[in-house]
Amino acid sequence: MFTKNQAKLVKSLSDKKNRIETGLFLVEGAKSVTELLESDFEIDLILTTLEFFDTCGEKIRDRSNTYEIVKADEIEKVGTLETNDSALAVVKQKANILSETKDTKITLVLDEVKDPGNLGTIIRIADWYGIKSIVASKNTVDFYNPKVITATKGSFARVHIFYTDLKEFLENIKLPVLGALLDGENVHETKFPLGGMLVMGNESNGISKEIKRSITKKITIPSYGKAESLNVAIATAVILDNWKRNLK
Repeated sequence: MFTKNQAKLVKSLSDKKNRIETGLFLVEGAKSVTELLESDFEIDLILTTLEFFDTCGEKIRDRSNTYEIVKADEIEKVGTLETNDSALAVVKQKANILSETKDTKITLVLDEVKDPGNLGTIIRIADWYGIKSIVASKNTVDFYNPKVITATKGSFARVHIFYTDLKEFLENIKLPVLGALLDGENVHETKFPLGGMLVMGNESNGISKEIKRSITKKITIPSYGKAESLNVAIATAVILDNWKRNLK
């Protein structure tokens, strides 16, 4: 039976403070929970409708410490989604550990990306282009924010993010560091390295001054119209597409 204490815990995880204290986060909706069940995340609790359980019951039994079959409105009352007729999971966060960086791999670096939707979309884009690792400044929005997880459309299960002091990290890296800047080289004409770091900046201010000092190659997306700027997630996709095409 789904208890009041369980409901209280689920509701509390919309708050970053409680996510930090408990080391837990929420995954909501059919797509995200289905991807979660195929991942290596440790699952504490799953709330599932009978319909979703009929589809994924075997996996739920194998992967979750505890599961409860409930009605959709019970899930919606405790979760963050306006509509959720499938499932909600309480999941253990992973340790904040840097994935291996190589000169043959592209690693995304995010400098103060603040919007949860942007981070979620960037993670989804990284997954599309086969990027497994993201390094983020400590003041980049929390990966475990429910809005971020939802926006990834399940890609959170395959892309690892590491939060650190970016200035110190980039000063000690021995790989090419490319940065998206307005005064950079045309991305369509750039000769990209086999691997390295791609730095994307804050939605309003771009890459900060202290991080610019570590950039070894400035690149830009040329404008053919009058828009002032591109959304950071869209810009990430354009640059990664050009980088990947350049390597063929």
